[in-house]
Amino acid sequence: MEELRSKHLLGIQDLTREEIELIFNTADNFKEVINRPIKKVPSLRDITIANVFFENSTRTRLSFELAEKRLSADVVNFSSSGSSVKKGETLLDTVNNILAMKVDMVVMRHASPGAPHFLARNIQANVVNAGDGTHEHPTQALLDTFSIRSKFGGVEGKKVAIIGDILHSRVALSNIFALNKLGAEVMVCGPATLLPKHIKSLGVKVTLDLREALEWCEVANVLRIQLERQQVKYFPSLREYSLYYGINKQLLDSLNKPITIMHPGPINRGVELNSDVADSEHSIILEQVENGVAVRMAVLYLLASKVK
Repeated sequence: MEELRSKHLLGIQDLTREEIELIFNTADNFKEVINRPIKKVPSLRDITIANVFFENSTRTRLSFELAEKRLSADVVNFSSSGSSVKKGETLLDTVNNILAMKVDMVVMRHASPGAPHFLARNIQANVVNAGDGTHEHPTQALLDTFSIRSKFGGVEGKKVAIIGDILHSRVALSNIFALNKLGAEVMVCGPATLLPKHIKSLGVKVTLDLREALEWCEVANVLRIQLERQQVKYFPSLREYSLYYGINKQLLDSLNKPITIMHPGPINRGVELNSDVADSEHSIILEQVENGVAVRMAVLYLLASKVK
């Protein structure tokens, strides 16, 4: 396969295994580029990309912006705070005003599930979903699975536990889709109140016991508690959550094998991960950040071939 079928990247659900592997192979090349003394290539020199963020973001926005600049694209940044959205302007009006400035691609994060899909149906530009509500976060799942591939040489057959706030996490959903497509085994672990009712229908194992999950897996992708998405209390306190689901060095040392620790960030240190784990030799958290730039470069490069 030499190109993606769609001009948009809206979710992992829409990608085939071959398309994911194409993105990974392209990211391998860009990873070499960003480790060279001169880190720029002229691949997107004639493309203008708007980063349109209606939700707070640090890592994802910076990672996309860096990827775009490494590809020599022209970059426009938009955030809803301090914009006309606060005055009641609609999503479509906002984006159409940006497109009137001759923008070719839109990278969008929005609190409403399905917002990038709505946009893709209504505008000519290519749309990349940088996270829509609690639905999907496709580039995060791509960089996570790419990081597993880089560490182990492949994803197929690997046992991956996703631990934490599964209910509110778009990262968890996209990772489950990606890992299933690439032939990994997946287990989710967290308090019963933070597991979706029909999670087993996605073809994953489920446990409420952290030790059971860690003894089963080779890779633990640990998620933070998304307090900003929770309208009610799902557990008594962060201290109690940390007691039952926090990972510390003592717990890892008590296992009969080493496991690889991942985290999409930002980390709530002392809640889901202690610093002695996050900063340990088991952690590939900083590799995930580096891989994120290469994977996003690959996605933008492949979609740019479909710019009209």
